[in-house]
Amino acid sequence: MCTGKHTHLLAQIKKMTKSILIILLITFSLTDGYSQLSKTEYEDIVKYFVDCIKDKDIDKLNSIISYPIQRHYPIPHIRNKQEFKNRYSEIFDDSLTSLIASSNIKEDWSDVGWRGIMLHNGIVWIDYDGRLITTNYMSDKEKSIEEKWIKYEKELLHTELKDFKKPIHTIETDKFIVRVDLLENEKYRYASWSIDSEISSKPDLVIKNGEWTPDGSGGNHHFTFTNGEYSYIVYVNILGTYETPPFNLEVIKNDKVILNQPAELKEIK
Repeated sequence: MCTGKHTHLLAQIKKMTKSILIILLITFSLTDGYSQLSKTEYEDIVKYFVDCIKDKDIDKLNSIISYPIQRHYPIPHIRNKQEFKNRYSEIFDDSLTSLIASSNIKEDWSDVGWRGIMLHNGIVWIDYDGRLITTNYMSDKEKSIEEKWIKYEKELLHTELKDFKKPIHTIETDKFIVRVDLLENEKYRYASWSIDSEISSKPDLVIKNGEWTPDGSGGNHHFTFTNGEYSYIVYVNILGTYETPPFNLEVIKNDKVILNQPAELKEIK
């Protein structure tokens, strides 16, 4: 039974809007059918992780982390052990630490097929080797950092793009830079530049009619933007194999794919 801070945390997660689903690993409404761990060896995997959090043993925890650790855009990802040490409390604040430390391994953790092992309805995910995948929780410290980065990005962007409700992604392929933002009307905006451009320059293309679509229950999703006979699709690959890129950019003309390029998150400096 979760009370106090724990109940507040779970309520916070359940109230997340779909615009925050950029790093979610599951659609919460579909998780009711999952319960507990199906194999006893998974209990040992979870226990090791929980003990690391209880003890705040960053060195032990570091041994089961695959970098980078993705954070809510536009907060920079955590790229290595030193950054993880410096930013540990941003992720695992007292509330999340308490929730993990007090969790019942047999009742509060569930393995969800190929997706991995989750705490409650996805507030923390680890893989079957015990490695931390991500957390779907944002501490007050991270919220403050997010606000600063949003302000910083708005100052960088071209005047035409400064008006948005929430930044979603800025990605780059080997040919293009693409930015997706949520607008006040709950539609998504697509802006693109050639790869050698700066985001402070006027974009080559802007489309404001974007729609968000989930791809199954694992958190993968995509954004579709229509411009005449062309469709521009940004795929967000939360889950996949080690070879799966974080993003794909696809362009379709009259139902024929004319471009499909892997993409990475662009580092904003």
